[in-house]
Amino acid sequence: MLLYYTYDMKINMQLLSPIILRIGIGLVIIYFGLQQISDPSAWTAYLPRWIENLPVSDINFVYLNGYFELIFGALLILGFQTRIVSFLLSLHMLGIVLTVGYNEIGVRDFGIFVAVFAVFLHGQSGWSVDESR
Repeated sequence: MLLYYTYDMKINMQLLSPIILRIGIGLVIIYFGLQQISDPSAWTAYLPRWIENLPVSDINFVYLNGYFELIFGALLILGFQTRIVSFLLSLHMLGIVLTVGYNEIGVRDFGIFVAVFAVFLHGQSGWSVDESR
């Protein structure tokens, strides 16, 4: 049995791809947010030196970062203010990439940055709060 690729299938795939990207990358960001909230001491080693100058402890900074990722990841999945949320997440991920540098974590986070930036460039998509307004 042959699978026929039609023009209608192409249109459907083009409509689904930004939705899948937005939801998928939102789930990844939520995952990392939950990891930071559940075990913040495991993440303090990744903090840059300048954090020591802030009036907040390393653990509390990781909690703040974890909650930021949890909330903004959920907003991204919902498609609420997609452009604003994805832009802020892009800046956040770029900051992490520049802080961590060129290693396995930096490369992984660069991939997340590119994906979130692609969501920003695309803007609102289907299955979102933005679309229903």
